[in-house]
Amino acid sequence: MRYPPYGPRELGRSGVTVPPLGLGCAPLGNLYRAVPEARAREVVRTALATGAGYFDTAPHYGVGLSEERLGRALRGHDRTTYTLSTKVGRRLRPLAPGERAAGEGFVDTPARARVWDLSRDGIRATLDASLTRLGVDAVDIVYLHDVEDRLPEVYETGFPALAELRAQGVVRAIGFGMNHSDVLARLVADLDVDVVLCAGRWTLLERTALDDLLPVCARRGTSVVVGGVYNSGLLADPSPGAPYNYAAAPGPVLDRARQLASVCAEFDVPLKAAALRFPFGHRAVAAAVVGAAAPDEVAENARLFTHDIPDRLWHTLVARGLLDPDLPLPLND
Repeated sequence: MRYPPYGPRELGRSGVTVPPLGLGCAPLGNLYRAVPEARAREVVRTALATGAGYFDTAPHYGVGLSEERLGRALRGHDRTTYTLSTKVGRRLRPLAPGERAAGEGFVDTPARARVWDLSRDGIRATLDASLTRLGVDAVDIVYLHDVEDRLPEVYETGFPALAELRAQGVVRAIGFGMNHSDVLARLVADLDVDVVLCAGRWTLLERTALDDLLPVCARRGTSVVVGGVYNSGLLADPSPGAPYNYAAAPGPVLDRARQLASVCAEFDVPLKAAALRFPFGHRAVAAAVVGAAAPDEVAENARLFTHDIPDRLWHTLVARGLLDPDLPLPLND
């Protein structure tokens, strides 16, 4: 499947390219609910079949379950046909006798615990364990994961360890993944970062990344992968009680999401299609990764990404005060 008007894009100057739509693999680690093994395999196969051949995972996702399932599903597929990223910062260890692991949103997971470790040896050991779970010799991209509260360690050991792995050719692109665009902006300004994965801060409902991260990335030549395009689900289904940033959406935010949906309906455009396309208005954005717990969700996202969206929709959203007039829009011309 083709993704007009967007083709594969290089991440920074790394030589790593990604398709514009990728699969976020947290649901494969049983995020919030258990996903049967066979369904997880079909999710990955559907992503490959629809052209969404960028897979983002992490040890944190189901304490390694996501990586294991992704590895099993990709086994036998030509390694050159997909792009793979994982993360470091949390090392996994077996549970001690009688110990219970914190679920952190994941259910029915292996008997492992997460341990923060941004040391040079810890990062290398974490990546080696990820490669074993994934069943591959190398990944294309490694992100330091959710390290916004550990910046001294990032600067002292974490990022230098990643940069060393890049210099040695062990990985090709390195960066950071988190929800905090302001912290990402600081890291991009200070360090030689190929790509960042920013979740939830550059969406139809949130412009935070435009005010801090995106200008720095454009200036530094750092690519942005956008996560959380549906803001935890509100932009997928703006009904009462819908989640927004992992909690029930406040009334004013829910009202705005419903107004966005109403205007989209005037143009026969699903709100989800607009949410998927919107981030690409900024030239630093290379891809969006979207989680899916079932193959039909993957197929729907691929279909929605190709939905014809007239430029008049974006201009109407601006005219009605639902998008700020200074936002870069994903126009067709």
